[in-house]
Amino acid sequence: MCARHYLLAHLAIPAIITSSAMTNGYLFREYIGAQFTGVQFTDVPINAMLSFHFILAFAIDYTPVGQQPTPAPTNGVFRPFWDTGSLSPSAVAAIKAAHPNAAVMAGLGGDSVQDVVKAVFTPASVDSWVANAAASLTGIINAYGLDGVDVDYEHFAAAGADVGTFVECIGRLLTRLKTDMLWITTSIAPFEDPVVQSYYQPLWRNYSGVIDYVNFQFYAYGANTDVPLYVRFYDNQTANYPGATVLASFMTGNTTGLISPDLGISAGPSLKRSACRWPKPEADLVLA
Repeated sequence: MCARHYLLAHLAIPAIITSSAMTNGYLFREYIGAQFTGVQFTDVPINAMLSFHFILAFAIDYTPVGQQPTPAPTNGVFRPFWDTGSLSPSAVAAIKAAHPNAAVMAGLGGDSVQDVVKAVFTPASVDSWVANAAASLTGIINAYGLDGVDVDYEHFAAAGADVGTFVECIGRLLTRLKTDMLWITTSIAPFEDPVVQSYYQPLWRNYSGVIDYVNFQFYAYGANTDVPLYVRFYDNQTANYPGATVLASFMTGNTTGLISPDLGISAGPSLKRSACRWPKPEADLVLA
């Protein structure tokens, strides 16, 4: 999948309102900070009637760019790789104070380490990775006043990162974070790729109880997608992640060959009707 150096949006349309009483039950999510263009939270209009989630792109368990010849894996020791100058702890506090319906999450992993190397999931062992990840992410969450995490690994090491290891590392991490910080929101962000799906679907099957959203990257399907095809893709993914609140998605920015905002928005009514066919309200829609 292409590197995401743009803002991505996610809008949820639940049949049963699960957000706070101050909002209308809709959820909008947007990735921010990967491109280092100086974009700030205040550059994004926030509808006061929506639950609005910023996802900082990304926290990665790699050494910093420029510290050695190339960034290297750190076995679960995460650090911020988003634009920390523009999206600082004080900026997080300010946007949440100005907009009580806003929350800020940390995206984990992503496509690359600032375009230098791919962000590859490379644990030394399940126990050591989980311990390091829980400690480092707790520090980041507390330092920035964050409200949750979005698991977005797209690449997996050839050795030591089999499906079972990924499932246990991420599942145990999310379990620990939710146990220690009851308020946090969690999500996973797969896309339509056989390898990626082979990791995330077992994660959902084994640890759905600690995953609030499946933030599916539908925009990766391509610009030739029309509304009926989008609905079919959505139905396929609700079947792949049964019982999940599956978030649909579109792309913003000057990126060609991917699902556009116009298509994503146009598909909204059809997706909502599609979601209502499912027996569980958790199968309802979110536009990403």
